[in-house]
Amino acid sequence: MADLHFYFDPVCPFAWMTSKWVRMVAEQRDYTVDWRFISLRLLNAHVDYDAHFPPEYEAGHTAGLRLLRVCAAARESHGTEAIAGLYRELGTAIFDRERVPDEAGAHERRGTRGFAEPVLSAAGLPVTLAEALEDTSYDSVVQAETDEALGLTGKDVGTPILHFEPPAGVAFFGPVISRLPSADEAAELWDHVVGLARFGGFAELKRSLRERPQLRALGVDTDQVGLTEDWHGGSRRLKK
Repeated sequence: MADLHFYFDPVCPFAWMTSKWVRMVAEQRDYTVDWRFISLRLLNAHVDYDAHFPPEYEAGHTAGLRLLRVCAAARESHGTEAIAGLYRELGTAIFDRERVPDEAGAHERRGTRGFAEPVLSAAGLPVTLAEALEDTSYDSVVQAETDEALGLTGKDVGTPILHFEPPAGVAFFGPVISRLPSADEAAELWDHVVGLARFGGFAELKRSLRERPQLRALGVDTDQVGLTEDWHGGSRRLKK
């Protein structure tokens, strides 16, 4: 039994940032992580993407579902331990690279064999697993874990979802972080989050003012802080 269940969609930048923090603490503390699936595409299956999201979101979320099929196939044939390395390589390939200005078709490309095969190879897995991109039979597996995650938190959430000390522990959406803490800060933040998780009455902490994720692929200068604030459906950028 893992100490933490971490539900991720590989195309979510906030899930990726939180996962990097979780891995930092896992290297410092004696705990284990079970990397599990939640699909933003399945989560929003009922949503009119054209009406509710920017144009690239549907392609991005669809690519995420296709990559989760590959993850499900990898877990089926190589065990749960394969997912830690595969998610690490997926996130690195998507987010920890230099931004390409006006990169045409970037979101769609993430759901292709041309993208998946080098990632599988980097993770030490057979590139033939990329065949699962088209295999909709894995959607039932991804849907089941998406439902599992929402059953722990309720439906009005996104990614990541963390379930602490399963099966009896508390699960919640987040924490959503936009930058990596230092090694000392990582452990301190972890202790605070676990403290909240161990209180059965904890429900929610939230603010709409937040930094953009400080990831190279998003073109964010880590020496500056770019904040976005939701305001009646819009946003504005603030900087230090």
